Amino acid sequence: MKENLNPRREFLKKSGLTVLAGAVVPNIIVNKTYAMENDNLLGHGSHRYKVIEGWGNLDPVKNPVNDCHEMVEDAKGRLILLTNETKNNVIIYDKSGKLLETWGSTYPGAHGLTIHDEGGEEFLYISDNTRSQVIKTDLKGREIMVIDYPKETGNYAYPKKFVPTETAINPANGDIYIVDGYGLNYVTQYSAKGELIRQFGGKGETNETFNCCHGILVDTRDKNNPTLLITDRGNMQYKRFTLDGKYIKTIPTPGSFVCRPVLRGDNIYAAVYRSTTQAYPNSGYITVLDKNDQVVSTPGGTAPEYVNGELQEQRKDMSFQGFMHPHDVCVDRDENIYVPQWASEKTYPVKLERV
Repeated sequence: MKENLNPRREFLKKSGLTVLAGAVVPNIIVNKTYAMENDNLLGHGSHRYKVIEGWGNLDPVKNPVNDCHEMVEDAKGRLILLTNETKNNVIIYDKSGKLLETWGSTYPGAHGLTIHDEGGEEFLYISDNTRSQVIKTDLKGREIMVIDYPKETGNYAYPKKFVPTETAINPANGDIYIVDGYGLNYVTQYSAKGELIRQFGGKGETNETFNCCHGILVDTRDKNNPTLLITDRGNMQYKRFTLDGKYIKTIPTPGSFVCRPVLRGDNIYAAVYRSTTQAYPNSGYITVLDKNDQVVSTPGGTAPEYVNGELQEQRKDMSFQGFMHPHDVCVDRDENIYVPQWASEKTYPVKLERV
């Protein structure tokens, strides 16, 4: 059968090369050619991608990772990875996958990573769910501000009840939104100086509450009416709110446990760490939504299908085994996608090149 053909032999036969016994063809050349010949692409419609094998792999002795939780791109085009391996919590790559620098040893629960430009200087917001804190740093790792659990709300009996998973920053005024996805499921809004403004949400099954508000985004695509887009991961959906916490709508993603929404251009991208219709291990993929909140591509998953305006349940495409548990996506200026993964055998991020 075709799928059992030896890639090296097929490459040689199709290329017309004659090779002496014992000659070796470099695997990297064979693999890339074979992938192109077989149109080995992920995704659907206009959002299709090629997997770049081995991107970002480092020496695990010198630069180990545990869970690769999240990744962002800075203004210089550097890719900043957050891992809960305290030998190097932050690993910074260039676009080719070359290691540039590392820092951080005090974030055992490093989970969420947001980057924000403040008057020409960029800062990182690290959500540490072991420390029950959100820490603002510069790009060299110097701590600027620490936000502790919101004791003053009266909803938290003690600090460990607060388990932050992600932040989002309003670019208009610097307000900080923190989602407590692994704790009591509140969304807490602070000023840029860390002053409490309000809290909403909480654990529940109503429109206004969440079952794991794992990720959050200030969606600025409508310049006149920015909103909050928040994952309700346990219910396989997004929820949209006003910036002051009023519920607007629900966007179902049946079958997909989405982690956090990421904005690039007119599209929302997200990692799906598992699908509900398959065995739990290694069932993740990526999802892409357009400006109308419609799923248009699912790299590593089944094609999106709408019936009477409703998205049908999706699942992992079992023909692709390159994803285990995607936890985030970083979409660069060329719309390539970098995918850090949770509970994925301490592997480095996967790169998907837009085609």
